[in-house]
Amino acid sequence: MTKKQRILITRIVLLVGTAISMFFVPWILVRILITPLPDTVQEQVDKSIKYGLDGIIVYVDEAGREPGFYAAGWKNRENKIPADPHSLFKIASISKLYDAVAITKLVHQGRLSLDKTLADYFPELVGRIQYADEITLRMLVQHRSGIPNLTDTPNFWIDPPASSKEALERVLDLPADFIPGKKHRYSNTNYLLISLLIEKVTGDDKFQYIKDEILDPLGLKNTFGSMNDENIDDVMSGYYVGVEEDIKAGDYGTKLTSMIATAEDVGIFLRALNDGSVFEDDEQEIYSSIYVYEHTGLMPGYQSIARYHKDIDAVVVMFVNTTDFEGYTWNIGTTVYNRVVRILRRQERS
Repeated sequence: MTKKQRILITRIVLLVGTAISMFFVPWILVRILITPLPDTVQEQVDKSIKYGLDGIIVYVDEAGREPGFYAAGWKNRENKIPADPHSLFKIASISKLYDAVAITKLVHQGRLSLDKTLADYFPELVGRIQYADEITLRMLVQHRSGIPNLTDTPNFWIDPPASSKEALERVLDLPADFIPGKKHRYSNTNYLLISLLIEKVTGDDKFQYIKDEILDPLGLKNTFGSMNDENIDDVMSGYYVGVEEDIKAGDYGTKLTSMIATAEDVGIFLRALNDGSVFEDDEQEIYSSIYVYEHTGLMPGYQSIARYHKDIDAVVVMFVNTTDFEGYTWNIGTTVYNRVVRILRRQERS
């Protein structure tokens, strides 16, 4: 083969590769990114519906200003009910922030120890969860336990467990993902065990402890342990791409996916978490050593982002009631969120 032939073949391979890669480019994301940034948050929220999102809620708490409430699209698509910024929403894994604060308070109260092991608290799990005698409470909170993620088990979302006990059964006797403490890997099983531990120690429902210790002191009256605690019609509908019906009634059998709240309640909690007012005495020092100060959430029909932006002293919470685990709805949501924050930064500078 001559040098000229090799060059020609290389050019053909590159051309074909480029054509293939262009085919797989998520053009919807490119379209969003190249669209000029709107002047206002509401304009950006309105535009997001054109990207395939059914409904969106954005809450903005900028220090020294009245909170901003924004919404577009549908709260309920079938009944043509417009999105309401004060609707309740399944916050999914954002609830882990509340769990971590609850653990912090129980540690501060001397009722739990971050250095005690899973075997200490649940001796019945020895032999069922690998390294149970080495996995500390601290590792559970920090996702460093190595326990497999229960929501990654086969058909978890299609054939969900009927209870937390059934959910836990799906990971029992499975090999650990890694030796405890050696890596970090997000696992919902950690927080299922934390939920069960809170109830074991307090002798009460986990949410009741969260309500007594966190929500009530902050005056939060629009956060609930599950849809059973509130009128289901007040909860924003949830949609999965390719499924026509509203899936908000889906119950996945664990305490991981049950909390519902308004964006405002989540925002007030997040502000208190970041400014330390949710804590007493040296609780914040304990919390800072074990967990993060922001979170996202994702489950069928619901995606959410709750973050504090120090540079503009603003809490921004966004809820979207459309998901597609194999598509781009999450990427679209995060892109819209980032554009909202850019708008706020630009307004801050002007």
